[in-house]
Amino acid sequence: MTSAEVLDFGRDGVWLMLQMAAPVMIIGLVVGVAIALVQALTQVQEMTLVFVPKIIAIFISLIVLLPLMGALMGGYMNRVMERIALM
Repeated sequence: MTSAEVLDFGRDGVWLMLQMAAPVMIIGLVVGVAIALVQALTQVQEMTLVFVPKIIAIFISLIVLLPLMGALMGGYMNRVMERIALM
């Protein structure tokens, strides 16, 4: 295995991690900003008010996006196995 192949494995792994984590993180960010905006408009500064909606939104997004994440991981694993079989 050459160093270029190792770098390809690493790059693909990092890209896969970003593809899997970004949608969930963006949903958490959007919900957090929306709750912060509501808090700023109503002047309700309760610290725990942000956590429950964010946790629920992230949990729902994980349930909805789980098939996509599984497909991404399966595709990555197939590519890794193909590279191993070619050696």
